[in-house]
Amino acid sequence: MTDTIYALFENVVRSHKNETAIIENNRTLTFGELSDLADIIADRFPQKITSVGIVMSHRAEMIASMLAVLKCGARYVPAEPNFPVGRIRYMMEKANVDFILTEKENENKLEGFPLRFIDCEICGAEMSAAKRTSACTTEMPAYVLYTSGTTGRPKGVCVTNHNVCHYVRAFENEFHPAVGDVMLQYSVCSFDIFVEEVFAGLLNGVALAIPTEEDKSDIHSLMNFVERHHVTIISGFPYLLAEINHLEKIPSRVRLLISGGDVLRGVYVNNLLEQAEVYNAYGPSETTVCASYYRCNQGNILADGTYPIGHPVKGTRIRILDQDRNELPAGETGEICIYGDGVSLGYIGAHEEENKAFEVSEDGSRMYRSGDFGYILPDGDIAFLYRKDTQIMIYGKRVEVSEVESRLYQCKGVGQAVVRAFTDEDGLSYMTACVVPSDQNMKVSSVKKELAENLTSFMIPEFIVKMPQIPLNTNGKPDVAKLPVVMKAGNI
Repeated sequence: MTDTIYALFENVVRSHKNETAIIENNRTLTFGELSDLADIIADRFPQKITSVGIVMSHRAEMIASMLAVLKCGARYVPAEPNFPVGRIRYMMEKANVDFILTEKENENKLEGFPLRFIDCEICGAEMSAAKRTSACTTEMPAYVLYTSGTTGRPKGVCVTNHNVCHYVRAFENEFHPAVGDVMLQYSVCSFDIFVEEVFAGLLNGVALAIPTEEDKSDIHSLMNFVERHHVTIISGFPYLLAEINHLEKIPSRVRLLISGGDVLRGVYVNNLLEQAEVYNAYGPSETTVCASYYRCNQGNILADGTYPIGHPVKGTRIRILDQDRNELPAGETGEICIYGDGVSLGYIGAHEEENKAFEVSEDGSRMYRSGDFGYILPDGDIAFLYRKDTQIMIYGKRVEVSEVESRLYQCKGVGQAVVRAFTDEDGLSYMTACVVPSDQNMKVSSVKKELAENLTSFMIPEFIVKMPQIPLNTNGKPDVAKLPVVMKAGNI
C-alpha cells in the first residue's frame, strides 16, 4: 500500500467503517461517513490541482476538506479565519494556491483569490457512481505550515505525505492509540499540534472531538466538553496543561496528556502525574510535529525546573553537534540536529540561505539543524537549553523577534525600533519594543492597531517604550545593555 495519508485513512475506513471518527456537540460522523464527505468534496474539485488554501471554522467539513485535497494529490495551506488579513494574503500568495476553500462569511477578507464555498460544494451533492481515485504519492507535499521568519516574513514549511505517515507510526509506537480513544481537537490549524490531533489520531482509528469556540472560552467549559464526550487524549501547549493542573480533578476518561510547543516546567503538571500519563514532546515544524518524547511520570525535573525532552521518536535520530558539525559527548552543550523520516522538504519559495538548515547526505537521508541548544543527560535523554537566535515561544507559538521588529519599522510614526524578549517570573516569554518616534504625535494604540493588520495577537509586543534615541555600542549596533527593562509578574 502506498505510504500516503489518504491510503492510511482508507485502511482505517475499511477496518472501522462504522466506528466514530468525528464528534461535535450536535452530531457524530463515522469513518465511513467522513470518507463519503471527503469524496463528495474531492469529486467537485478541478481535475488538476496542486495547492489549496483552507480558511474554515473547525468542524467535520474542515477535516474532510483536508482529506479531499490530499486525495487529489495536492497540498493544503491552512489559516484560521481570524488571522490578520495581510497575513492570510501573504501565506496564500506565497503558496500559490489554486483556490481557497472557505465559508461565505469569510468572503470579504479573501478578495482577489478564487474561492470555493464549502457549504455550496456539498449542499445537495450525492456520491457519484465512480468516485475519484486517489492521485497522491508518498513524496508529494501534504501541507504547508507558516512559521515566523528571520527575514521579516513568515516561512512556509513544506511537509510530505511520507513525513506525516512516519509521525503517525511514531505516535502509535509510543502511545498505543486505538479504536475507543477520543482525541481533543483543540489546536489552531496552522500549528503542528493540529497535525498530531487530526492525523496521528484519525489514522490510528481514534475519534476526534471538536469543541466550539464557546466550549473553549474557559478551562471549565473545555473540561465539561472533554467529560461529556469521553475524551481520552489531550495534546496541547504547556499552558493548557498548567490550567488543567489547577483543577481539583481531571475528566474521568483522560488517560494521556501531551505537552508540546514550549518548555514544560514541573510546576505545570505536578498535580497531574498521579491522574494520567504526562509527556513532554519536542520538535520543530520542520521535522513534522515531534522529534522526541519524555515521559514525566517517575521522570526527573532538571535544575532549571523544566523536564528533559527525552528520546528520539521511532524513525528519528538526534545528535548534538558543535559549530564544526562534530558530535559532542554527553554533558556538552551543542546544537540539536535531527535526522530521519520526519525531516521535511524545507521552506517553499525560499532562498538557498534560508534552507541551509536542511542538509541532504549522499545516501539521500536528511538532517535539520534546529537552532536549539541542548545536551545529552547521563541516562541518554536530551535536555533543551535555549535557542541560538532570536526565536522564542509565546503561548506555545513560535515567534521570530526579528520579524516583529521588521514589521514595527513599517508602522507610521516609527523612526527606530528595537524589540527584545524577556521572561516573566514564571519563565514565560514576552516582548518589549523600544521605539524612537519619527512623529511626536505617534500613539501606541495606532501602532498596535497597524501591527495587528499583519501580526497575530501573540506577536505584538506587550510593552512599547518611547525613547529619544536608541543607544549604540562601539560597533554601531543597539547597545541592549542600556535599553530599559519592563518587568512583568507571572500568572501561573
